[in-house]
Amino acid sequence: MSCFISIASVIGILLFVFFLYAVVISFLEKEKRAAYSFLIAGIPLSVIYIFPATGFLPYGNVVAIVLLGLLVLVMGVLFFPYPAKEKYFKPLNKIDERTVMFSRDLLIKGSERYKTYYDSHPEHREKDEKIRKNPGLLSEKASFYNPATFNAAKSNFTVVEGLRCMADTEVEAKVEAKVEAKVEVEAEKLTAFLKKWSKKLGVVSFGVTELQDYHKYSHVGRGDDYGEVVELSHKNAIVITVEMDKDMMSYAPKGSTVMESAQQYLNIGVVAIQIKEFLQNSGYPAQAHIDGKYKVVCPLVARDAGLGEIGRMGLLMTPELGARVRIAVISTDAPLVLSKSKTDATVLDFCKVCKKCADVCPSQAISFSDRGDIDGVVRWQINQEACFGYWSKTGTDCGRCVSVCPYSHPNNLLHNLVRTGLKTSPIFRRAAVVMDDAIYGRKPKVKKEQEWMVF
Repeated sequence: MSCFISIASVIGILLFVFFLYAVVISFLEKEKRAAYSFLIAGIPLSVIYIFPATGFLPYGNVVAIVLLGLLVLVMGVLFFPYPAKEKYFKPLNKIDERTVMFSRDLLIKGSERYKTYYDSHPEHREKDEKIRKNPGLLSEKASFYNPATFNAAKSNFTVVEGLRCMADTEVEAKVEAKVEAKVEVEAEKLTAFLKKWSKKLGVVSFGVTELQDYHKYSHVGRGDDYGEVVELSHKNAIVITVEMDKDMMSYAPKGSTVMESAQQYLNIGVVAIQIKEFLQNSGYPAQAHIDGKYKVVCPLVARDAGLGEIGRMGLLMTPELGARVRIAVISTDAPLVLSKSKTDATVLDFCKVCKKCADVCPSQAISFSDRGDIDGVVRWQINQEACFGYWSKTGTDCGRCVSVCPYSHPNNLLHNLVRTGLKTSPIFRRAAVVMDDAIYGRKPKVKKEQEWMVF
């Protein structure tokens, strides 16, 4: 037996093992279509490379050489490193939180806030009034109403609401009382401690960046501070993310999605408050930015902290989990080591060609177009009225775009091999779109919720 036939046989065995692993992983991920796809593709491909060793083929050595050559060619084409050229442009202007749909939805008709806002933004009145005619988020009259998941989500949001009063407690008085007891610590040690501790508390990714002016909202859009100019003088910002469960998100846009979303807003809110309290107890001013109590635009801060990019769907795309995360920020003056921040043009390039989120969006709120100049920034922008309008009909926060995104697959060997290819080659990125569609479907079916989730 020639060395070429032996090498081909070894590759065939490795391919068989890999595809068997992919089948098992897919079944564990409850992706039956993917499992069958790997099975159907894996067996023939493995057999082709092993077959020359059987001796049944004439010119087996030549066949083995051809097969090895094809493999080298395909791998070379798919993984040949080539830098992506997509660029990220920093925002020129601050965002006014009062213009965000979450804030506009809270306006009570006939109130002074309502009148003041729509006098300033008459272009929003008609759209918002149409949305207000819908049942509303977590409403019993919503089309996806399910008392189990909806009430679970409400309970989580109630606890989050209780956390908000702790997010920006008067830091000056607390810190001044501890000024003599300020913990003098090197930035490297403090950053390492916070990173390790936050991971222990359930955080997936951790980053630090300088707090920029464009990170901050211009005005507060929710709560008792509504309408106030955002005053935030902290020097640094810590950004953390937590994972939203893949299985729970696979039922999107049903009630389990908003249940999981609320749970992770709660989980990350608790961690953010813990870090904020720790910094204050150490003598440093700090403020947590959690759901319903933001003074910063979390995805922008996270992007600058090196945790990901802003993708087509307008959400932070992390390299490990895509947009299947929730974010919180802790601003502070504590000495910290800044994370390395570099634009990941490969994510932007993939989003440019994929468009899967736009295809499945029930409200057609996600653009199919390339990034454009919006308020001086080259980016994608969703139609927030269409998106939130759908939420107000179904009662959930949808999440369909997040659930089907190829980056949102679980963080394991199988999907991480694909992520490596995505970061390497534009050809692989384009091939990955085709492969993901073939294996999981261009428009994957919405899965049926498990029995325990439904009353």
